[in-house]
Amino acid sequence: MIRCIGLALLFFCAVTFGQTTINLEQALYSTSRTEADKQRDENRNPSAVLSFLGVEPGDNILDVIAMGGWYSEVLSLATGSSGKVYMHNNPIPITDRTSSERAERASRLENLVDYVGRIGTLPKNSIDFAITALNFHDVYNRSPEEANKLLTEIYDTLKPGGVLGIIDHKGSEGANNVALHRITFEDAVDASLQAGFLLTGTSNILKNLKDDHSLTPFDPSLDRNTDRIILRLEKPIQSNLSR
Repeated sequence: MIRCIGLALLFFCAVTFGQTTINLEQALYSTSRTEADKQRDENRNPSAVLSFLGVEPGDNILDVIAMGGWYSEVLSLATGSSGKVYMHNNPIPITDRTSSERAERASRLENLVDYVGRIGTLPKNSIDFAITALNFHDVYNRSPEEANKLLTEIYDTLKPGGVLGIIDHKGSEGANNVALHRITFEDAVDASLQAGFLLTGTSNILKNLKDDHSLTPFDPSLDRNTDRIILRLEKPIQSNLSR
């Protein structure tokens, strides 16, 4: 889909995003969604997040390391019948743990594809919007080089002007973010820029002042409601990178 470019389209885009948000908010109450999924909406605020990132009806979407596919289903509702969502997971043993959950989602949602494989095997310049939610820290903390490879594969798969959204548990400089399952804002941004992306926006939609970044996201006192980074990144329309 064509993204909003230029001041002349500002009003039109604001209206379009507003309508998309309203439609998604209504769709989130669908009886086809499980109550467990709906309960996660409160601290994930998907309609506001996807409106900020600029998801549009008809987008081809890549949900990177989707695990059980909570976000994949939300994205399916956001893009509608004219779009497609690739519920991506890597071909590793942990992926088998969510196979039943993913199969159930794919059986209900015609625009959802359960894709297990390397992102690099998807056609280049074929995706309008990609997202990685609450999992980039694991890749980066394991290996910055592996994180660069992942971001490069996402970059190559996106169309020129395509958007990548990164959502993650915010860490603090000097802390043991590996053990805490977090990542600093600076590390997330630097890794994205090194892969060729442009940072076009950040948001405090998922900010939580009660989280001082000293606990893991699994600590019961946080109830999974961490202070989170949101980055909006774009693949330049004209890129000087050659892969």
